[in-house]
Amino acid sequence: MIKVMKFGGTSVGSVDAMLRTADIIKREPASKVVVVSAMSGVTNGLIGILRESEHKADASLRQLAQRHLETARATMGEAEFAGYAPLLQQRVDELRDRLRAYHQAPRGHEKKVLYDTVSSWGERLSSLTMAHILRSQGCDAVAMTSEEAGIVATGSPGNGTADLYSTSVNLKARVLPLLGRGRTPVITGFYGIDATGRPLTFGRGGSDYSGSVVGNGLDADMIEIWTDVDGFMTADPRVVANAITLEEMDYNEAAELAYFGAKVLHPRTIEPARKKCVQVWVRNTFNPEGKGTKIHKIRSPAMNMLRSVAVKRDLSIVKVYSGEIAYQPGLISKLLDSITANGLTTYAVSTSLSTLAVVVPQEHVAEVVERLKELKDEVEKVHVKEGVSLVCAVGDGMLGSCGVSAKVFATVAEAGANVELISEGASDVALNFVVSNERAVAVVKLLHERYIGERYEAVPE
Repeated sequence: MIKVMKFGGTSVGSVDAMLRTADIIKREPASKVVVVSAMSGVTNGLIGILRESEHKADASLRQLAQRHLETARATMGEAEFAGYAPLLQQRVDELRDRLRAYHQAPRGHEKKVLYDTVSSWGERLSSLTMAHILRSQGCDAVAMTSEEAGIVATGSPGNGTADLYSTSVNLKARVLPLLGRGRTPVITGFYGIDATGRPLTFGRGGSDYSGSVVGNGLDADMIEIWTDVDGFMTADPRVVANAITLEEMDYNEAAELAYFGAKVLHPRTIEPARKKCVQVWVRNTFNPEGKGTKIHKIRSPAMNMLRSVAVKRDLSIVKVYSGEIAYQPGLISKLLDSITANGLTTYAVSTSLSTLAVVVPQEHVAEVVERLKELKDEVEKVHVKEGVSLVCAVGDGMLGSCGVSAKVFATVAEAGANVELISEGASDVALNFVVSNERAVAVVKLLHERYIGERYEAVPE
């Protein structure tokens, strides 16, 4: 059995967390590959260093090295620390070289590539540290960068996508033999390598995706995403006090919830696992005895119509008016290309005879409007409605039942909310709609109370 165990920033963010994670890894009897994020706060710190003067950046690098050294001293024996310290310094020196190159590079693609390179450096430090902690405790671990493991990526800086075939070939040639010899590879998450050998990150939170990519490439039996929550829940517990952890979910349900607001795992995590039907488990590093959530291929038409409700707040609806939309088939594509430039995420799209409505993060509205103004020959008017939230109601097969939407929207009205936009039919397991920020919490609470909470309360212990 091969298991991929991915640990997030909070799971490797302190001495106690590192030791707890090492214990979880050691207790796993299966052949295992570990994928790690940077220590919590390190990636943000690296991005901050990019904006600092050379003198201040040197001081920040010394602090970064010191944090890892202090963690190592508290978690390793003397012999292991003696081998670790020069390797850490080597990686910090390499980071200093990349920072210097970034500041000397002209504006444009080269600078973006170096930005990606620097922002990915925290994983190189944490994987080295975790591997040596494990070695100090008798586990035959080996630190591997994405370059050494052969994780191949395509796309643009900050928005890379794994080449699953090429990555699988590399992992089976470079990582699988290590497992055969009883070793435990500890691989950097968050980034892959492009055709030129340069780092390409998968976006913030992308280490979850890295874990799934490694699981896909090795034909693993299971992928575990170790984080700081017990798993997917019926709602955000900060919004619904009696929300409970879901023991299992379908791939589609988990992907929809992750994309539309459930901050449990990166939205792209599911797809590489689903392609090879690899089970994904969400587990809590700080509650390792908890059941977690099992994500796999299931169909449960007997389930009640909702399983979970998530909300993504502080969005805006951008409506683009043009009488040409119905008569120029390529215009919608052109408008969407303009709206989503620079990797901007959209959360819902709706069209009519002469209108395109798109839901985008509120903080990006100004840049979207500016880009649309450049299409003045095709666009007649742009209207923005700010301060809205997108509610994602998920349930396996719920849209195949007659009257489900009517019941949901009747409940929305009962909560005193008006539906501003609907996205239905694109997914078999989700109904997404937009309401005002002010009524979003009331809507989520009432939907949970009406269609989820009572069902679980009725299940006997």
